[in-house]
Amino acid sequence: MTNTELETRMLDNLRQQRPALEESLRAMSDHWGYEDPFYRFYHHSFKVYHLQQATLAAVAQLQALLPGHALNTRFARIISEGTGKAFEPSHNADWDRHTRPMLEAFFHARFMVEMAVRYGTLEKPPRSLPSGYAALLYLFDLR
Repeated sequence: MTNTELETRMLDNLRQQRPALEESLRAMSDHWGYEDPFYRFYHHSFKVYHLQQATLAAVAQLQALLPGHALNTRFARIISEGTGKAFEPSHNADWDRHTRPMLEAFFHARFMVEMAVRYGTLEKPPRSLPSGYAALLYLFDLR
């Protein structure tokens, strides 16, 4: 399949899945999904570890835009480094090293969900690429 065909497929799936992505973006932007986890980082609370669930759920939704097509390796590495972590009391001694990757992974996943929502009404690929749409294409290495 060509990149143009993959992009068209992505847009078709995006229009179909936009309501669920909008709901995810709302949850990733509200008090409990955004504000509280970041407070927990500064408060040194193990509850920041819960942010990983939202990150992984967002990544699954993004992957569903092009099932079976690999995500960008840089994005995948950021997600991998920021998920799959379980709190251990010893993490308190080097808090930033253990928890900052979780925040970074969340930011990247949230950004891509936001761009998917923003450009989820496109009927066809735009001639002039807005930066956010181009980033979404990079998520699937289509740019």
